[in-house]
Amino acid sequence: MDENKYNSLIEKIATTMEKDGLSVDEQNIQKLQKYREQVKSNSNLNDNDAEKLVYESLLYLKLKNFDSGDPLQKGDEFGAGFS
Repeated sequence: MDENKYNSLIEKIATTMEKDGLSVDEQNIQKLQKYREQVKSNSNLNDNDAEKLVYESLLYLKLKNFDSGDPLQKGDEFGAGFS
């Protein structure tokens, strides 16, 4: 899959997650299964790659909704641990 299609699929899944009110910090595999199945039905990705795309969609949502504060001050929100 080319990069543009991949990025478009990330945006599509992220939009669905947003409409469903899914937390950007969701880690429950059962809750994320719906999105993995959606990815698989819209692409030729295998289970592992579909799961990776779902987590990339969550990261995309998190970054999209992140306020533009100082990343060094907000780094701990992303587990960056800047000091």
